[in-house]
Amino acid sequence: MSFYAAPIARLIEEFEKLPGIGHKTAQRLAFHVLDMPQEKVDKLANAISEAKQKTKFCSVCGNLTDSDVCSLCNSEKRDSSVICVVEDARDVVAMEKIREFKGLYHVLHGAISPMQGIGPEDIKIKELLARIRDGNISEVIIATNPNIEGEATAMYISKLVKPLGIKTTRIAHGIPVGGDLEYADEVTLAKALEGRREI
Repeated sequence: MSFYAAPIARLIEEFEKLPGIGHKTAQRLAFHVLDMPQEKVDKLANAISEAKQKTKFCSVCGNLTDSDVCSLCNSEKRDSSVICVVEDARDVVAMEKIREFKGLYHVLHGAISPMQGIGPEDIKIKELLARIRDGNISEVIIATNPNIEGEATAMYISKLVKPLGIKTTRIAHGIPVGGDLEYADEVTLAKALEGRREI
C-alpha cells in the first residue's frame, strides 16, 4: 500500500530506477519537482526528452554528439596520429578535463567480460582496427579502466595493434585498481597519462 497519490508514487518509482538513487533520494527529488513552477518542470522534461532524441554516437570515434561527427574528431587542432582508447563516453570527458591529451579518441562502449558474456565482437574493436588501417596512426594509448575487464581488453587490443607496427601504450596506474576513470581527479588522471607505458 502506497502512502502517496498514484502520480507521486509513480514519479518516485521512476526516480528509483536511476543509478545511485535510493528510495529517500527519489522521494526528495519527486517532492522537489512538485514544488517547482510548471515552466521549470516543462523545461526539465523537455531537456530529458531532447537529450535522448538528439544525442547519437560519432560515426568516427563513437563519442556522444548531436551531429554525425563530434567536435573533437572535427577539430584541426587535435593530433590525428594518436588515438586514446576508452571504454565509455564519460571517460572522454574525464580525459578532456585534464587538458593534457591533444589526440583523438576511440570509445569501445564496454570492455571484454566473459563473466557477463561480453566478447571482443560486442565492443568497438573492429572499428578501432579499421581506423588504424585507414589513418596515419603513430600511437594507440589504451586507457581502459584498471580492473580485470579493462586489463583483459587492453591486452587483447595490444595483441592486435602491435603487429601493425604501431606504438601501443597503456596509461600508468596512478588510478586505483578497481576504480573508474570518470571518478578520478584531474591530478591523478594527468599523472596516469604522463606515466603511460608500452605494452
